[in-house]
Amino acid sequence: MKLKTTNQILKNIGVCALALTGSQMPALAATPEKMNVIFILADDLGWSDCTLYGTTKLYQTPNLERLAKRGITFTNAHSASPLCSPTRASILTGQTPARNGHTAPVHHTADVQMKASVMEKAPAGDKAVQCKSASRLDTHLPTLGKLIKADGYSTAHFGKWHLGSEPYSPLEHGFDVDIPHWPGPGPAGSFVAPWKFPAFKELSPKEHIEDRMADEAVKWLRSVDKTKPFYMNYWQFSVHAPFNAKEELVEYYRGKIDTTQAQRSSTYAAMVHSMDDAIGKLLDEIDRLGIADRTAIIFISDNGGNMYNYLPETTKEGRKYTSTATDNSPLRGGKATMFEGGFRVPCVVVWPGVTKPGTRTDAMIQTTDFYPTILNQLGISLPENHKIDGYDITSALSGKKFNRKPMFTFFPHAPRVPDWLPGSVAVNEGDWKLIRMFHQGENGAHGYMLFNLKTDIGERNNLASKSPKRVKQMDRLIGNHLKDAEAVVPIPNPSFDPAKYRPEQIGVQQGNGK
Repeated sequence: MKLKTTNQILKNIGVCALALTGSQMPALAATPEKMNVIFILADDLGWSDCTLYGTTKLYQTPNLERLAKRGITFTNAHSASPLCSPTRASILTGQTPARNGHTAPVHHTADVQMKASVMEKAPAGDKAVQCKSASRLDTHLPTLGKLIKADGYSTAHFGKWHLGSEPYSPLEHGFDVDIPHWPGPGPAGSFVAPWKFPAFKELSPKEHIEDRMADEAVKWLRSVDKTKPFYMNYWQFSVHAPFNAKEELVEYYRGKIDTTQAQRSSTYAAMVHSMDDAIGKLLDEIDRLGIADRTAIIFISDNGGNMYNYLPETTKEGRKYTSTATDNSPLRGGKATMFEGGFRVPCVVVWPGVTKPGTRTDAMIQTTDFYPTILNQLGISLPENHKIDGYDITSALSGKKFNRKPMFTFFPHAPRVPDWLPGSVAVNEGDWKLIRMFHQGENGAHGYMLFNLKTDIGERNNLASKSPKRVKQMDRLIGNHLKDAEAVVPIPNPSFDPAKYRPEQIGVQQGNGK
């Protein structure tokens, strides 16, 4: 394949964007009726993009607050990747990107790759040769949809998929219904109609796709076989590019903009608003149907907020300015980075009989954990001969002590966005986080960044040189995981030319993002 890793990934995300031990914690006692499950996955919603954590003065998410009052809010939840498709694959398989090979959002491209590989070459100025991601979710995998459907559930998928078109669509992964049956990285053309979905049209002028998806989900809830439990993926298009929103909401937020603040996009604020409205519509219907006491709801985002796309904006007074889509402060970085802003995300779980209303926890969890947790809670046996990296988080859901084993985030790519790093893998263990940058040291050795997140949540103080023993111990954890996962990893660049190496450009966005 021709060398195009950086530009390919940037393009895609710009428009998109260990063993079973520990996973087989027994489920709580079964209830008379099977629990329904709704899995809400936001797209690109950063940790600071909602009102759950006191990090925004602009965005309004009353329905997420409403959801939080019904269950438990996680302050230390993570997606398995700083990009969308890898996280989606992790939810459906319980595996990290290192194990399943889904490391970049290339699943809408024509290039069908079932396994990860190493690129053929790299630019002379790069120390390592990056990896090439799998581009289709293999239908031989025991995905959540398949296992839950086989247990007698009605299943449906609404919204974004981005794991492959037919024969790799939701319909081949255990879902009875797939609307709008679209393989792309975002809504087709626009959030506001007219859309460009090939077989899904708006019902009215300027219809918003998130409103429509919520309406379709409600319609399905009303029509589904009431003698069977249901599982629904409500995987939102919001708040991914393209950046547009309802005109009346954009105008509303223009009156609230302070252009001196980092979060200053009225367009993005309006998009968050519509995302939250859709969640409210689902909650309303669950209440109307009288099934809240037997419907579990999971809400999480697929990666951190977008800090590299610049939006043209206008103040209420008519002054023009530009703004990044959002800002993830106090976290460093955002979508497509290996810092916490890339994969620490908002998360709320409501599980009747397990979670306590209005509670919070700082337990560290990852999207891989939902696979064993959901299956165990539903009384569905974990599949044989399928290694699971996630852990059952029932104890965390119930507010009990939960010390998750080390958490791994694998991203062997280097898209040039703000705060980017060369191809890397990270391990979070307790308060500590180590990032291994493949072959970025001297003579092909790896480079390292070590942070204490308890005292340095913004990851500004690299302690690697001061704590060599900790680096060595945590790096051993990384090595063991990569070996166990049989991960395809970056290799030293045989064509590396030190004269063309530009370390000062690491972390700097190409073209200044404008």
